[in-house]
Amino acid sequence: MAHKQTNNHKQKRFRITSDDRWGYAFIFFAMVIFLVFTIYPVISAIKTSFLDYKPFGSEYVGWENYADTFHNKLFFKAVKNTVIYTAIVVPATIAITFTLSVMMMAFSKKIQTVFKGIYYLPGIASGVALSVVWLWLYDSSPSGLFNEIMTFLHIPTQNWLNSSKTAMGSLIFMAMVSSHGTNIIIYIAALLGIDKSNFEAAEIDGANFLQKIRYIVIPLVKSTTLFLFITGIINSFQVFMNAYMMTGGGPDNNTTMIGLLIFNNAFTRSEFGLACAQAIIMAIIIAAISFVQFKVMGEDIEY
Repeated sequence: MAHKQTNNHKQKRFRITSDDRWGYAFIFFAMVIFLVFTIYPVISAIKTSFLDYKPFGSEYVGWENYADTFHNKLFFKAVKNTVIYTAIVVPATIAITFTLSVMMMAFSKKIQTVFKGIYYLPGIASGVALSVVWLWLYDSSPSGLFNEIMTFLHIPTQNWLNSSKTAMGSLIFMAMVSSHGTNIIIYIAALLGIDKSNFEAAEIDGANFLQKIRYIVIPLVKSTTLFLFITGIINSFQVFMNAYMMTGGGPDNNTTMIGLLIFNNAFTRSEFGLACAQAIIMAIIIAAISFVQFKVMGEDIEY
């Protein structure tokens, strides 16, 4: 008797209701798109990384593409460039974004909306269009805006994008001051979720503005900061447009990032197997960094 009741319970538990069918129907197209445009390309890239790929008659070469990658000095230089770029851009961008978000909280919601729109506006524009604007700013001729400022201050002008001394710094500065809109919106949403009673209690204890930021705001938005750090590192390791449009990886490959190197191997040199192997290695590096971040920053975070 007890055995029959258990079977009936299992049948009821795994029964698909009409609501379940509607749920599956709604996610069906999203799952198809995910499988076709995400899972299939990843599997295809892994497969291609073991091939000397040609449109007709690809040859299996095993781990040769991976071996060539690890014996390629340019790959390690691209990794170094990407790590330097990421190590500076991501923390600086998050610090700037956090500061702007805290400052905007002092205004009314209408003014906050105006500021959010202003900061988000560059994110709507095409990356190519933004790069063209920055090419004018970094123009090495005296008519370039930054060189005009340098001339006004009686400082020697610079060949910003064609000098090994300034090219990487120019890309880093461009990234640091551009496209804060998405991060600001996310940070403000987190700040609005903080209970005001925390600040009221801090004021009673005599806490000043900086103490409130340190002991209340920063700990309570830590999960948001972790999220922005992880997504920021992923985006920085995949940076392509800035280097491609601004410097082309030069001078002397000093601004060649991993994304640009993979692009050049695939679409300039037609070494698709090598490009896929490097893409898989980059994915593993990103996954490892994200795992370490979760371990270091995410221990005391509740989700």
